[in-house]
Amino acid sequence: MKLTFVNVGYGEAMLLECPDPSRPDGVFTALIDGGSAEADEFAFRASGRIPITDYLAACGLTRLDLMISTHTHEDHICGLLRAARRWPPSMLWQTLPPTFFRGRQPLAVEVAQNASQSKFLRALNDHRTLCALVEAQGGTIRALHAGVRIVLCPGLDVQVLAPSMLSGAALAQQLAAVYAQRQSDDFLRALSALDARMNDHSLIVRLDYRGTRILLPGDTSAAGYQGIPAGELRADLFKVGHHGQRDGADRTLVEAVRPSAVVCCASSDRRYQSAHPDTLRLLGAYGAALYFSDCPDLPDLDTPPHHALVFTVGGAGAIEAHYRAAD
Repeated sequence: MKLTFVNVGYGEAMLLECPDPSRPDGVFTALIDGGSAEADEFAFRASGRIPITDYLAACGLTRLDLMISTHTHEDHICGLLRAARRWPPSMLWQTLPPTFFRGRQPLAVEVAQNASQSKFLRALNDHRTLCALVEAQGGTIRALHAGVRIVLCPGLDVQVLAPSMLSGAALAQQLAAVYAQRQSDDFLRALSALDARMNDHSLIVRLDYRGTRILLPGDTSAAGYQGIPAGELRADLFKVGHHGQRDGADRTLVEAVRPSAVVCCASSDRRYQSAHPDTLRLLGAYGAALYFSDCPDLPDLDTPPHHALVFTVGGAGAIEAHYRAAD
């Protein structure tokens, strides 16, 4: 199996390719988040940043069997919509109910009073459009919650660890309240409050491939793992939450995961203090090898410019990593 972390700058986009004889070309393909759709994010190319659609096209991708949206933030979902327009997925997994956006009108982005509000409004609008596109193309949408286990292809199980059914229902209720206030003076206040909570509503999944475990928590902070048994968090490869910011991991979490390899999706400019030195020191103290989807500017770190970080995953904890060089 291959799991590729595409260099989308500040954002996340992962391409999963799993051997599957039942598929036309023998491979099951899934895209987990899609990075940003903002042109400014890719104005700087020296580190190898590349929009997800450009990367997938260069790889010769012909179809996507599955898309997974971990949560509704611009740097995760807006690139998914661009990819779906070219490769409509057969399935879309998300935390919101499949019908949530039906009948809801787009939100007015021009009312935003700051960059964060603008990004969140565009993320919500793109999520709405993505759901409509998937259904129009005959695809299915499924809301996932903790406890769900899905066999994706031979040897690959997906275990959903979060959100709980209660948390998922709360997110839908809170978001519905935001839409209901769109004409009121309280709208932007409610929007910003939900924006701040959205990370800890992220989908947390653990991929189990022939005895090798991979933990993908979206932007979940260290506090967002409460209620998940420590044994369920154990993983060989861990994508640290919230771009490696200081709240992305703590000692209790790292002791539970005990990864041999960690990926941090921080931009080369380390925006918002991503790839925080305290977080990296904590992970390194447990002996984990550190890898980066971009090239964060850190002392004693010389990550080569690259379009992607590619993991080849075998059984029983076997993982090999290499950077795919930028053109």
